[in-house]
Amino acid sequence: MAKPLTAKGIDALKPGTSRYEEPDGNMPSLYVIVQTSGAKSWAVRYRFKGKPKKHTLGTYPAIKLADARTLAAQVLTAVAEGRDPSEEKKQAKREAAHPVKDDIGSVVAMFLDRYAKPNQREDSFKETKRHLEKEAVKAWRGRSIKSITKRDVIDLLDAAVDRGATVTANRLLAAVRRFFNWCVERGIVDASPAAGIKAPTAEKSRDRILSDKELGLVWKGAESLDWPFGPFIHLLILTGQRRDEVAGMRWSEIDLANATWTIPGDRTKNGKAHVVPLSPGAVSLIEGLPRMKDGEGDSAFVFSTTGKTAISGFSKAKAALDKAIAKLLKGNDEADADEPPTIPDWRLHDLRRTMASGMARLGVPVHVVEKLLNHTSGTFSGIVGVYQRHEYADEKRQAIETWGEYVARHP
Repeated sequence: MAKPLTAKGIDALKPGTSRYEEPDGNMPSLYVIVQTSGAKSWAVRYRFKGKPKKHTLGTYPAIKLADARTLAAQVLTAVAEGRDPSEEKKQAKREAAHPVKDDIGSVVAMFLDRYAKPNQREDSFKETKRHLEKEAVKAWRGRSIKSITKRDVIDLLDAAVDRGATVTANRLLAAVRRFFNWCVERGIVDASPAAGIKAPTAEKSRDRILSDKELGLVWKGAESLDWPFGPFIHLLILTGQRRDEVAGMRWSEIDLANATWTIPGDRTKNGKAHVVPLSPGAVSLIEGLPRMKDGEGDSAFVFSTTGKTAISGFSKAKAALDKAIAKLLKGNDEADADEPPTIPDWRLHDLRRTMASGMARLGVPVHVVEKLLNHTSGTFSGIVGVYQRHEYADEKRQAIETWGEYVARHP
């Protein structure tokens, strides 16, 4: 058994040809380390999760024997509490070398850069960024992330509801909750102030399906729209794909020879690449589209006004379409710009649902419709989705061509 160290004994320790350690018989795990230069320091050796660890206390005689024993006792107490003093010391050094600002704006910026941008699809990232920067940061600007309470989150949501943005309030809660969960994972805060908060508004799934007459009006109304929104609407109807997927279509994704459009996984909602067969009508439409320029050559985007970015401004395009439909129904070229849509309560996304319903009426099996829409819920959810790898390419093509013929018969 090691003898207790004394100040006189430590002073008498001479350097050797190699570094060595002398244990203290009065404090288990405490050692004085003697370097070949004669310099002496204190260290505590312990095991954490089965692995040997070493925690340096400092130099001797700057830290005297009695103080070294006190510090060693603190280290061993921390280990007994399930903490790793050595790792805590390293973390403290890292934080001192790279201090992290904890104001809400700085932490949100770090979250967007480190998590949201690399892990979310482009449209989802833009929505997350908008909610956090325009709502949360604006409301809590300058405050420490640790000062945000559950009451603050509730007040933020209530403000959105009070101005009539009820659905936005739900999306805002989702963004804030993910942000604070990330903060907890990173050790920035101990608990999320958004935990346990329910969505402020109950949302109902839409079930709006356009009638054949309404669908025909949308098609005819789109014919009068300026480039690029007329053909864009037509392709929404013919393919049944999501608005942003069609809007962001690239020429590189189109294979006209094989009449297919392959949407890469980074542009689909479920993150999976999706092959969309194109009907003869869709192929003819795409073949007739102009090739935009981006300043250096042909634009990568099928639908673009600048050549450098995909189209946006869907609300204005929808309003122009509604006005065109109103003119068709009036039978003249005059329509009040402030007149409400003559097709009641419809949205562009309803075209996707309308295609699905129309295909069902035409006898297309539901599993083929789901494959065309790139759905992973319903027929292909759960264990079925894991083992069912058949892509139904022939069935999808037959279905899309049947739908294209049906649309052509009901202009």
